[in-house]
Amino acid sequence: MTSLAEFTLTDADRELLPSPEDVRRYAEHGWYLSRRLLSEEELATLEAASERFYAGRVDRPLPVRPARLADWQPADGDVQRHNDYIHHQSEEIAAILRKPLIGAVAARLAESDEVRIFQSTLILKPPRPAEPSNLVPWHADRHYWQTCSSDRMLTAFIPFHHCDEEMGTITMVDGSHRWKEVEGDDSTRHFAQRDRGELEQILAQTARFNEAEVTKVPVVIPAGHMSFHHCLTYHGSGANLSVRPRRAISLHLQDGANHYRPYTKADGTQVVYNHDVLVRRTAGGDPDYADPTYCPTTWKDPR
Repeated sequence: MTSLAEFTLTDADRELLPSPEDVRRYAEHGWYLSRRLLSEEELATLEAASERFYAGRVDRPLPVRPARLADWQPADGDVQRHNDYIHHQSEEIAAILRKPLIGAVAARLAESDEVRIFQSTLILKPPRPAEPSNLVPWHADRHYWQTCSSDRMLTAFIPFHHCDEEMGTITMVDGSHRWKEVEGDDSTRHFAQRDRGELEQILAQTARFNEAEVTKVPVVIPAGHMSFHHCLTYHGSGANLSVRPRRAISLHLQDGANHYRPYTKADGTQVVYNHDVLVRRTAGGDPDYADPTYCPTTWKDPR
């Protein structure tokens, strides 16, 4: 059992937490750029550990392969790489992603007293401007989490280096987390499996429905900082125009109240998330999104 003593912050850590004004702005805009949360040493560890992972080192292999697992392999070539469950498969990376400070920042933004990891994806965007997979079209993470009960989930985008527009940094559609969704859209299919033009059309249609402007904000992230965005915030990214790979992790986080809920699409198909074949079961037989093996708690208010 995890001790609350593990979830303590130093005075220096507390200075790095979002202020009340930061939390207000997050609620208004749907995203937040953090103060410096990772050291140069931690960034170097993330890059070195990711290279070891790409070379075949897996500390904790998944016991079964979920149907929709993102799992780049060398045979896939020089495309944008996505590898899910990096917080489980790499011990070195897991130790950094589980830092209480990251969880505490997320908890303050989500206004929750507990935060757990939901998923994490290791990403490498090669310096190939014409590579189609480098373009990430507009999407909101919540659309792929229909089996979750919470609308307070959020994502930390964690580059391993300074990340700007030249590198294809994450771009937010400002305030879009407050939009009402257009009925009838099957958004549970991952953006990589959908036509980019279709997703552009959905974004424009949703903005018109809400009588809102589409304001795109590229987030320039200094080394050691990270961006956080609400699960309903539309976001995407452009091509990597630089001469080096863009390395990052998308760390998806859930508030303590989140739990599994059955979700059926309009065509009668039951939605299954990758966790549902991996995590333990609750007393009622549902997938347990608080399973510490795959969804470890990274922050719990010790008060």
